[in-house]
Amino acid sequence: MMDARREKQLLFFGGLCVLALIAALIFNAFRNNLLYFFSPSQIAAGKAPIGKTFRIGGHVKKNSLRSAGSAPRFEIADDKHSLPVVYDGILPDLFGEGGGAVVQGQIDARGVFTASEVLARHDERYMPMERSHEKP
Repeated sequence: MMDARREKQLLFFGGLCVLALIAALIFNAFRNNLLYFFSPSQIAAGKAPIGKTFRIGGHVKKNSLRSAGSAPRFEIADDKHSLPVVYDGILPDLFGEGGGAVVQGQIDARGVFTASEVLARHDERYMPMERSHEKP
């Protein structure tokens, strides 16, 4: 028969193992759902993973937006580099050349980013609509 002290030790270590297993499962799920963010310069330097989903951010390069067929094509740029992006979907209303954007997807071996999601960024200034029907 086990004495009470030995039984408490086994119960404590058993509980500790269960907690460690739960923590490992949570960490693994978190790691698998983590999306990294890269700039076009980091991608040009080869720091982005090929074939893995991640996000890029920058501004939409002027005169780069093309809607050939059904898939819009454009370039995301920062101060030094730009990256061609193709997106098979409807672009957001605030999306436009010169505006900021965050794009999620994967880059292929040719260096073309295939987007699964496009988010348009806007500046932080809020300007309320002028009301013409109010009397001064």
